Amino acid sequence: MSERYVNSEKLLERAVKAIPLGSQTFSKSVTQFPHGVSPYFAQNAKGAELWDVDGNHYVDFINGLLSVSIGYADNEVNRAVKEQIDKGVTFSLSHELEVEVAEKLIKLVPCAEMVRFGKNGTDSTSAAIRLARAYTKKDMVLVCGYHGWQDWYIGSTTRNLGVPEVTQSLTKVFKYNDVDSFDELVKQFKGQIAAVIMEPMNIEYPKQGFLEHIREVTAEEGIVLVFDETITGCRFSKGGAQELFDVTPDLATFGKGIGNGFPLSAVMGKQKIMQLMEDIFYSGTFAGETSSLAAASVVLDKVMNADVCGHLERLGTELKDQLNKLIARYNLADVVDCVGHPSWSFIVFKGADNITPFEMKTLYMQEMFKSGILTLGTHNLSFSHNAVHIAQLLKSYEQFFELLKECIAKQTVENVLDCEVLVPLFKVR
Repeated sequence: MSERYVNSEKLLERAVKAIPLGSQTFSKSVTQFPHGVSPYFAQNAKGAELWDVDGNHYVDFINGLLSVSIGYADNEVNRAVKEQIDKGVTFSLSHELEVEVAEKLIKLVPCAEMVRFGKNGTDSTSAAIRLARAYTKKDMVLVCGYHGWQDWYIGSTTRNLGVPEVTQSLTKVFKYNDVDSFDELVKQFKGQIAAVIMEPMNIEYPKQGFLEHIREVTAEEGIVLVFDETITGCRFSKGGAQELFDVTPDLATFGKGIGNGFPLSAVMGKQKIMQLMEDIFYSGTFAGETSSLAAASVVLDKVMNADVCGHLERLGTELKDQLNKLIARYNLADVVDCVGHPSWSFIVFKGADNITPFEMKTLYMQEMFKSGILTLGTHNLSFSHNAVHIAQLLKSYEQFFELLKECIAKQTVENVLDCEVLVPLFKVR
C-alpha cells in the first residue's frame, strides 16, 4: 500500500466488495487511475482545487469529468440550490424552474425551439435517437464520437457485451473529418438512416466544409442531424459548438456543465421533432428535480452575462501556447502533442522507441498526481481556473518532460514507473 494514498486504497478495498470496479463511473475507477500512484476518493473541493481523503491537495483539471464548469462549491450556485431545497426538490406537480431553464436554453442555443430534461448525457442522446426514429420512421443510426452507455450506441464499440446483435447492426460508425467514410455509409444505407449523431468537435477541429457537408447531406436525405454537445454546450461558445462553427443541427443534447456538477442534461431542437416526445414516452420522475434546475439557472445566467466561455478560451489558449513551447523546447514534438479546443484540450502521447503511448500516459499521471495536478490527460477548464493554476500546471509539465526525456534516452520507463501500465478501456476519439 502506498504511503501517499493509504486512505484512498483502504477505501478502494472496501468499495470493490460492494461496487463493481469500486466506482459508479468507469472514468473514476482503476481502469483509468493506475493503482499504487493514484488517489481514488475525494474529501472536498472548492473553486478549481480538490483535496483527497489522504489530505493531498490538487489543482483539478478533470473537474468532475467536465461537469464542473463554473467551479466547485460556487457560492451563487450553492445559495440557489440551498434556497430551493428548503422549498422542496421533487413535487407532485411541475415547477416554474422547468420553464425558466428551458427558456434560457432556447435563448442561448441556435437549434433550440423546445427542451426536455434528463439526468445525464445518455438520457438525452438516447431520447434524441428515439425522436429521430419516430420522426423519420427509419431505424439506422450513424455515429461519430462518444454518446453514452445505452445499447444503440455502445453496441458499436468494443464494449458491446450484452447488446443484441440486431441492435448492434443498426448503428454504423464514421470517422471524424473523413467525408468519404460518411458518404460511403449514406450511400450504402440510402433510405434507411434515421439519424446522424456526432460530437461536432472533440480532439480535432472540423476541417473546412466538413460539418457543412454533413448538414447538407442530412437535409437532402431527410436524416435528422443530432449534435451531441454534452461537453461542448455552453463551453465552446454560449450556444455550443453549433454557434461557434455556425452549423445548426435538428436536435442537440447538452449536459455536463449546465448544472455545475448537479445532475442535469437536456435534449432540444426543432419543435416539429420535439413534439413527438408525447408519443415516444420519454419521461422520468426526476427530470424536473428542482435543485439541479436551480443550479442550472445560475450557471446559464453566468454563461450569458459573465463571459464564462471567453474566460475559458483565453486561459486555455495561453495554456496551449505555453505547453506547445515547452514541447518544442524539450524536442518532444515527435512523441507528445497538445490538441483540441482551448477550453477542453488534450495531451496526446505518440510513443517512442520501446515506450508505448500508454506507458507514457501512466508515467504522466503518476508524476502529475505527485506534483499536485489532477488530470486524466485532458485540461478540463472551469471558470474558477486562473493564471496561477495554469502556471502550476506548466511547472509540473516541465518536471515531467525532464523525466520523459531521460526515459526516452534509456528507451524504458521501467525504473521510474511505480505501478502497472494502464490498459485502454475503448477508443472513442
